[in-house]
Amino acid sequence: MADEQEAPPKPTFDWLPEGKEPLADGEYDAIVMGTGLKECVISGLLSVEGKKVLHIDRNNYYGAECASLNLTNLYEKFKAGDVPNTLGTNRDYNVDLIPKFVMACGNLTKMLLHSKVTRYLEFKSIGGSYVQAGGKILKVPATPEEALKSSLMGIFEKRRFRKFIIFVNQYAQDKPATFEGRDLTVMTMRELYLNFGLVPATHEFISHAMCLELDEVHLDKPALSTVLNLQIYCHSLERYGTSPYIYPIYGLGGLPEGFSRLCAIHGGTFMLNRDVDEVLIGENGKAYGVMAGNEMAKAKMVIGDPSYFPKSMVRATGQVVRSICFLNHPIPNTNDMDSAQIIIPGPQVGRVNDIFVCSLSSGHNVSAKGVYIAIVSTKMEKGQPEEEVKPGLELLGNIMQRFTSVATTYEPVGSGKDNNCYISSSFDGTSHFESDCDDMLSLYERVTGKKLDMTINADSVEADY
Repeated sequence: MADEQEAPPKPTFDWLPEGKEPLADGEYDAIVMGTGLKECVISGLLSVEGKKVLHIDRNNYYGAECASLNLTNLYEKFKAGDVPNTLGTNRDYNVDLIPKFVMACGNLTKMLLHSKVTRYLEFKSIGGSYVQAGGKILKVPATPEEALKSSLMGIFEKRRFRKFIIFVNQYAQDKPATFEGRDLTVMTMRELYLNFGLVPATHEFISHAMCLELDEVHLDKPALSTVLNLQIYCHSLERYGTSPYIYPIYGLGGLPEGFSRLCAIHGGTFMLNRDVDEVLIGENGKAYGVMAGNEMAKAKMVIGDPSYFPKSMVRATGQVVRSICFLNHPIPNTNDMDSAQIIIPGPQVGRVNDIFVCSLSSGHNVSAKGVYIAIVSTKMEKGQPEEEVKPGLELLGNIMQRFTSVATTYEPVGSGKDNNCYISSSFDGTSHFESDCDDMLSLYERVTGKKLDMTINADSVEADY
């Protein structure tokens, strides 16, 4: 009988204190903590660039706070008791803890194409985009024909809206002929709306439901940024025709898993169900590694979500309340869509911040047939979670089961340049990724010192493979 092969001895390092053992291979270019989407995007891109990456997560699943859970894990997380037999089986469910839709031609789509992670995922368009106006749920027009029939605007306002959209679609920053005498780096968004004769109610639905602005502050700032956001919305809408949003089959958990796979293929090391006890800081004030139990790993930089770092390195930016609701019917007044987004502009319900409602079903393989998952989310303003989401919950009709959570959101105090700690910001309360993508791009630039190439054409999901 052949002797059993002994495991190779662990490497030793001069920097390793007596009595400590190396964590995994010991030395890395980067240690990434948490397998949330932002962290997985960074580890995937770094590994593709040839960096040696160690990726750790305290959970036994990918996704961290933006994971997709089955029924058992969902009920356990919210301590909701036993799962009712009427809901179906575990394998039917992939419920997002932080539900968000992907803009079809937005920055996240470009990141997926840039990294070729789209080869691991399948997407499906969202059925429709809606906005609350005057106490009613109305569809955001997806075609010129829908715009003419829409109850959002009167007949003359529809003509003005059409002229405005034509101007926005043809506007190009590098072609002064498209400016039509308007300098969008000076003219405010409010002035641009008024220049086309649009009334305040139209300003509101365009800004909140199409430009995805979160409050009214943008109205008195230069219009360029908001107009560019509107262009992305319009281009995304043109691509699929029903709504500008797409969503991965089997839930958002596939996104961090896809980038994790990219990292692993390029030599990255993953350790799940392993917490980090300490980010190691040297006498010079710079991070040089992490401690996990009796093991240490050293790296040139430490990257992660706010929960892994000392409180002195992050600051609270507010709180987000989210309610995950199980329904046995589509959301009323959405034309029986199997998926939809509804934006309730804050001013419509006496708030500063918008309320977001998104719904999914078995059409995207996230629930059992006949069960619809609706999620209501918003930024907290008064410290009363139930009251904050009430306008959204009232749109849903009968609710079979509800899970509500309140999360404090954080952002890094510094850029990371001074202490080698590169920290992402928490996910916001919106039902889309646009502002979160800005944070991902910022994090990538802080980590690498260069901007991520976003010139890839998001119109072609086939890309070059």
